[in-house]
Amino acid sequence: MADPTLPDDLLTVLAATTDTDELATLLSDLLTPAEIEALSERWHIVRRLHQGMAQRAVAEELQCSVTTVSRGARQLRYGTGALARAFARIDGED
Repeated sequence: MADPTLPDDLLTVLAATTDTDELATLLSDLLTPAEIEALSERWHIVRRLHQGMAQRAVAEELQCSVTTVSRGARQLRYGTGALARAFARIDGED
């Protein structure tokens, strides 16, 4: 796919889906098991990094490469800030 931009209607549906079971079902219809696994791994990586865990410890705990963890660290540090806002929301800091 040349343009990785997410469609507005997809974003609207995801944002409007408040039931976690329904959202999980929707994502399982849209994504392959490998894509779900990759998304889950990325989330676990950035979550642990946000909580202050060292990159090597994250890689060891999740049994993934340090390179993969480093990418997550870059997104936390230099990304849009959306991850930090998401963590604040679920941690009740919002």
